[in-house]
Amino acid sequence: MKKSAVRSLCFGAMVAAVYAALTMALPMLSYSAVQIRFSEALTVLPFFFPEAIPGLFLGCAIANLLSAYGMVDVVFGSLATLLAALWTSKMKNPWLAPLPPVLCNLVIIGGEIAWLEVGFGEGFLTAWALNGLTVGLGELAACYILGMLLLMALPRIPFFRKLIPASRLALAPGKRWFGAGETL
Repeated sequence: MKKSAVRSLCFGAMVAAVYAALTMALPMLSYSAVQIRFSEALTVLPFFFPEAIPGLFLGCAIANLLSAYGMVDVVFGSLATLLAALWTSKMKNPWLAPLPPVLCNLVIIGGEIAWLEVGFGEGFLTAWALNGLTVGLGELAACYILGMLLLMALPRIPFFRKLIPASRLALAPGKRWFGAGETL
């Protein structure tokens, strides 16, 4: 196995472990209808590191094994994270990188919770809108506050900086974030 393949595999495994551990460490915030998963901040990683995509999917699947919504959440929650991670890896603007996880979870998880609460009958659209709003707001906080801080910090850490492709490093947000005149 090539060195880069091993590095990608290990990076993905670390992302999966951190995502699952962060989610499971705060169950009251992670598994409710009004949820703020701090682990969702990691969904911005594919902006710099596409190799994080399988780790995010696997970490979410592992974390969702503890969800009260059961296998439905394991499948649809993990697919929402996978779709968001794939979409994030294609973003050209770092300020838009947190948007795919917000939108995917708002639509998919909001719909999942609504379906589990009321089925597809009367009240589904109202439940979907309400659950989508609550999940979306939590996702917005996790991704746009914590996720953007992560996107700003990673290029400043020498270990990660040398792993970020030059084309993506040039797009790093907050080049002047930490001090006057300081650049990456």
